[in-house]
Amino acid sequence: MADKIKKAYQSTTSIYDAIMTQSSFIGRLYMKLFWGGVDDNEIAEKLLAYIPKDFVGTILDVPVGTAVFTYQKWRTLSSAQIFCIDYSEEMLLQAEQRLHGCAHITCMQGDVGNLPFAAGAMDMVVSMNGFHVFPDKEKAFHETWRVLKPGGKLLACFYIKGKSGISDWLARTILTAKGLFTPPFYTEQEVETVLAELYAQTELYTDGSMVYFACTK
Repeated sequence: MADKIKKAYQSTTSIYDAIMTQSSFIGRLYMKLFWGGVDDNEIAEKLLAYIPKDFVGTILDVPVGTAVFTYQKWRTLSSAQIFCIDYSEEMLLQAEQRLHGCAHITCMQGDVGNLPFAAGAMDMVVSMNGFHVFPDKEKAFHETWRVLKPGGKLLACFYIKGKSGISDWLARTILTAKGLFTPPFYTEQEVETVLAELYAQTELYTDGSMVYFACTK
């Protein structure tokens, strides 16, 4: 399964940014037809707004992808220590290019199910469009919780099922077959249940078939 995911993102790296940020006609059409016009740029902006401009502390970005949603924010947080992890070497290479020259940022290949950090090492964990890809979602939720300090925040967004028939069909058939998404997929209620068991406080929102939230440990 992990190799399938790696190969899938290797083959789509060149068009990933254009689709996700809707910077091309095809990207805008794809998001309108299959995702109801959800704007990942707006969701990312709302999540990153939880991190102060003068933030001092540790941040884990997993999966960083190409860093298309986070690189501008990360480059400005020179007083923070930021770790960017992705399973795909090709995605990570693009992230490294975007973050080149930032001494406060470390990029590394790794697995969210086995994070190379001690318990309570992070003040923030950010996960943009990751959980619908992770093969072992329960382990991913536990690991991102484990590395957070008490009072630390998890900021995340990902696809949830049950909101749109066409989005569910796309995720279940095309994207799963290509290895870009990995079932099982959560409903909104299931996400709420998981987060309530792990976190002291959660602010959760939905936009079409996307859920995004800020949790405090």
